[in-house]
Amino acid sequence: MKNLVIISTLFLATIFIGCNTKKIKNNHIAENVNQVKSPSDTLTKHLKPFKPELPTIGLLMFNGVLQGEVIATSDVFGKPNQNGKQLFNVITIAETKKPITTEEGMRFVPDYTFEDCPKLTALFVPSGYDMYAQVHNIQMVDFIRQKNKETKYIVSNCAGAHLIGESGIADGHKIVTYIGGGKELQKQYPNLKVQNDSLVTFVEDGKFSSSNGNLTSYISALNLVEKMTSIEHRKFIEQYLYIDRLQNWKK
Repeated sequence: MKNLVIISTLFLATIFIGCNTKKIKNNHIAENVNQVKSPSDTLTKHLKPFKPELPTIGLLMFNGVLQGEVIATSDVFGKPNQNGKQLFNVITIAETKKPITTEEGMRFVPDYTFEDCPKLTALFVPSGYDMYAQVHNIQMVDFIRQKNKETKYIVSNCAGAHLIGESGIADGHKIVTYIGGGKELQKQYPNLKVQNDSLVTFVEDGKFSSSNGNLTSYISALNLVEKMTSIEHRKFIEQYLYIDRLQNWKK
């Protein structure tokens, strides 16, 4: 009988310890699970909130836009400084909130429209292979004119120069377009000082600057980010983007 009592006591103790050990283990797992960030946390930590006190860089978009010219600018201005601090608001703007389909087939949802676009410090005007619809879009051309009144900088890449020409905001200023497109640009907009695109990659004249587009869009963005920050920050961004590797990839 005595042995039976001892066995029963040990059995109950084992159950008690086992249950509590299991509970402790489960609590530990639960704590670890709570410490692990959810997929949404991982995504949202990279989102940069709109901060009214920061300069705002506007990226104009439209169907058929060359996405590389938009991405180049966001690449440069969307990066933080060496201390991880956000320096700019980078926003996309289109005529409506409908998704934009790029020349390359990707779809982007604009942040703002012409109607609700906040005040901009700089406006980047990209291009497409067929600019007819954009140049004849009265709302788009008028948007560029209106934003010229408040911005400190206007930048065009590639055939975006045609939108600048149509708006008339850079009459009397130097401008460059895609390689081989200068003669047509000068013919259509004689008040522009169109540069020789076979020799000139990038040009700056007052608040206006322009490039041949494509990857040279990084030049116009890097030039402006240096003007708005410092040479050191521009060099930091170039290192961040491995620009030197792009330049020396065959060595």
